[in-house]
Amino acid sequence: MRIGDAAAAAGLTPRALRYYEQRGLLTARRTPSGHRDYTPEDVRHLRAVRELLAAGLTIEDVRTLVAAIAALPQGRRGVSPPTAGPRADGEPGLCTLPNAIVRRRLAYLDERIERLTRLRDGLAQRVGGPLRDLGRDLAPARTPAAG
Repeated sequence: MRIGDAAAAAGLTPRALRYYEQRGLLTARRTPSGHRDYTPEDVRHLRAVRELLAAGLTIEDVRTLVAAIAALPQGRRGVSPPTAGPRADGEPGLCTLPNAIVRRRLAYLDERIERLTRLRDGLAQRVGGPLRDLGRDLAPARTPAAG
């Protein structure tokens, strides 16, 4: 199927689909005339990518997962490996890789939330009074009602 049809089926725009391809999340097959050609499996893949990004993972996080899954033999994709520990080279195994990525992302978001909360609290504390004063200074002068 062509890019517009695949994008619509995956809930994306053609531009987003091209971006995902550019970032290494998907490799499109090409027709003899050079047009991108997508399969139903590609559409499922794109939906999964979209959901992972919507859940808060970054493009880089998803690319890491895609590369790890692509490195598996075809018959092992979608099947949990028998071990959940690190590989012999010390890198996380596929089973632990998603957990490590999610834990790292959650830690980043927690740190960012804490920093933004401190910033918000500081702003509310420092500016609350001056804003009230400014509001009083800018309020129209009240005149006695004509009677």
